[in-house]
Amino acid sequence: MQIETFGRPFRWMLDRAVATLAKARIPASLLTLIGFAFCLAAAVFFGMGRFTTAGVAMIPAAVCDLLARPLARRQPQISFFTAFLKSVLHRYADLAVFLGLLVYYSTVNRFWFALLTGIALAGAVMVSYAKARAESLVPTAEVGFWERPERLVLMILGALVNRMPIVLWILAIGPNITVIHRILHTWKQTKDAAPAPSLTPAPGARAAQRVPASVTASVSRELPGTRPILTRTAGRGR
Repeated sequence: MQIETFGRPFRWMLDRAVATLAKARIPASLLTLIGFAFCLAAAVFFGMGRFTTAGVAMIPAAVCDLLARPLARRQPQISFFTAFLKSVLHRYADLAVFLGLLVYYSTVNRFWFALLTGIALAGAVMVSYAKARAESLVPTAEVGFWERPERLVLMILGALVNRMPIVLWILAIGPNITVIHRILHTWKQTKDAAPAPSLTPAPGARAAQRVPASVTASVSRELPGTRPILTRTAGRGR
């Protein structure tokens, strides 16, 4: 109850902002594009070693992400493609930010920090992929922590106070633990399920589906544009 009371003013402000954007008919996809642009700018600043500026650039990106999802719920005309595009742009934004850090640490010859950034990058990508892939098999995979909003907030804080190595350690461990958690969750949900039917037809079914060579030959004769290779293929199938 105390947590809900503490978060109520922020929820109210979020709802007011979303209501204002919905009234102005601002599409949620526009916020996604704006957030993506700010993440690209942050990636450039990370590559230049200007961490504080990168952290400032990521704040509007985080705000856009925070507003885009509730705004999309108020816009029933949002298409499946819009949701797909949002997911793709979010992955590219994550890749760009970590790539900027990789460029910087490679430039200043900090091999271990570059390696740490690569592990954190893998965790950021896989935590989203594991959820998407799991939910194609089970109803939901809402387990674990370290979704994109948490990662953005942590990176903003690390950049603003210039403590990115600590942040990278957390992001290299936390999201990958969540991936393992989602793997175990999906395994528990699917281990007792019946195996999917084989898509390979039985030998008898394949034989029944073969087209006789005489039929293929007659089709070849009646259709001038049909190549004789059809007749030869049917002959090899016997």
